[in-house]
Amino acid sequence: MHRFLILLVDDDPSILKYLQAIFKDTEYETITATDGLMAIETVKSEMPDMLILDFMMPKFDGLQVCNRLREWSQIPIIMLSANINIEDKVKCLEAGADDYVCKPFDAEELIARVNSVLRRSKGNHDSPVLTVFSIGNLTIDFNSRRVTSSSTDVKLTPTEYSLLRELAANIGKVLDHTYLLKTVWGSEYSGETEYLRVFVNRLRAKLEPDPSNPKYIITAPGIGYMFNRDI
Repeated sequence: MHRFLILLVDDDPSILKYLQAIFKDTEYETITATDGLMAIETVKSEMPDMLILDFMMPKFDGLQVCNRLREWSQIPIIMLSANINIEDKVKCLEAGADDYVCKPFDAEELIARVNSVLRRSKGNHDSPVLTVFSIGNLTIDFNSRRVTSSSTDVKLTPTEYSLLRELAANIGKVLDHTYLLKTVWGSEYSGETEYLRVFVNRLRAKLEPDPSNPKYIITAPGIGYMFNRDI
């Protein structure tokens, strides 16, 4: 049975020790790094299934690590930070993090977030009726989780793919914020509207010919989003 490998990254030894203790008796194995540069090199050499990353670190902070990794890797990333303001949370999500957990946190909260992110990574949800979705220049193969635009592969993180999948599987329907947050992220995320806004923007940047004037993912102001069928 495959055990998921999590890379824990923090320059504070006591935090690393606490994180290792949290996962000691779980299905997850852990390895550690103490700075951003070591984190990047460890992702390359060990190929972990997930990265839990501190926001403030020497030799590349968390944002820099996210930006560097997103140039070539779609590894799920959870950012840890003592800051609780919305601006920092949005910066982390925009840099490529899949989730953001504030310090101090308890073990149950962190494990729930890890489970949620990995659920999206593994794609544990009902399959849509269609196995291949194609509209305009965009094609989604639901079986292989492959997305192409004008026959060019589009690299999506697990969370980006899950959101796109939900929108495309309900083409022409306006899906409200609460539904999308609960379906894609989980019920514990129902109030995290900034997640949805950031990830829609991330999808538009990767899929839309003109992200400022989207034709695929349309905003229903004050309600939610819809994948446009009239293209």
